[in-house]
Amino acid sequence: MYAFAPNAGASTAEIHAELREAAVAITDNEPDGIANMANVAALLAEFLPDLNWAGFYRMVEGELVLGPFIGKPACIRIPLDRGVCGAAARTGTTQRVEDVHAFPGHIACDAASRSELVVPVIRGGAVIAVIDLDSPLPGRFTEEDAAGIEALAEAIAERI
Repeated sequence: MYAFAPNAGASTAEIHAELREAAVAITDNEPDGIANMANVAALLAEFLPDLNWAGFYRMVEGELVLGPFIGKPACIRIPLDRGVCGAAARTGTTQRVEDVHAFPGHIACDAASRSELVVPVIRGGAVIAVIDLDSPLPGRFTEEDAAGIEALAEAIAERI
């Protein structure tokens, strides 16, 4: 059985590497993308401290639609011209926001969220989803976190 938890005392880089390995292991040979997103959302919540929301928005007919997540109920549909998730999907680039209240057009699904990291999942040159992480702590996400979640997105792109 694979241990789906980070090793005690692991560095941020090690935690992200272990998270990626766990996601690859748990999605191996499973063709259902929704099931894979659900398990990866659970892994994100297990591996990364200080989150109040972790999950996916899927690209459906030109807008983002809520996918599997861990956290409080969330906005179901996000147009690409709104919010941090919309910006990530529209531009195909990672959005790391230290203070969501200062982000123009921020969508406040959970008033407790203070910082956000959104990474596009790209397959065949197109954004198919975004991984969305929210934290009640301002400035929670580092460049190292962004790089780790980008590597995760690349590793699971063919599995969701």
